[in-house]
Amino acid sequence: MQQAGAPLDGRRLRDAYGLFATGVSIVTARSAGGTRLGMTVSSFNAVSLAPPLVLFSLARSAASFDAWAEAEHFAVHVLSAAQRALSDRFARAGADKWAGLPDIAGPATGAPLIEGALAVLECRTHARHPGGDHLIVLGEVLALATRHPAASRPLVFFASRYRELAMPDRADPAPPDQGPLGWS
Repeated sequence: MQQAGAPLDGRRLRDAYGLFATGVSIVTARSAGGTRLGMTVSSFNAVSLAPPLVLFSLARSAASFDAWAEAEHFAVHVLSAAQRALSDRFARAGADKWAGLPDIAGPATGAPLIEGALAVLECRTHARHPGGDHLIVLGEVLALATRHPAASRPLVFFASRYRELAMPDRADPAPPDQGPLGWS
């Protein structure tokens, strides 16, 4: 145990944070000029049901920080285990993350959508708060689409590695997907 008052070692702190298993999400938005933005995050959290609020954290060191900090709408995509390659693609800085992906605008916000996620939450930026080396972005959920949980497994991150949850087999079949992009 580290002594109280002693400076924290950044690597040890990051490793300790990594022991909290998280789901993996991609957050997307459009810049003021219409450019599609996207990044992989493990910092997505539900905040409130009434009003419906969520948050994610944006590193101030991100190359597209200014565009993100001004975005009025965004979409959170909760990834399935089958979307690991997509998570890796959107985690890289400077790459053309959107190459080969269709430009689908969310019906409620116009935020770019990615097909195949377990859940998509379209949000209006509600507030921004300083959070050390990050900006905390709070969003009000305006629309959502989900897949039936039995239809797929979530992508999980723990101890700096992707993981998968063991899901019990179900005797009841998943209901058919409905709605835009196969969500209900």
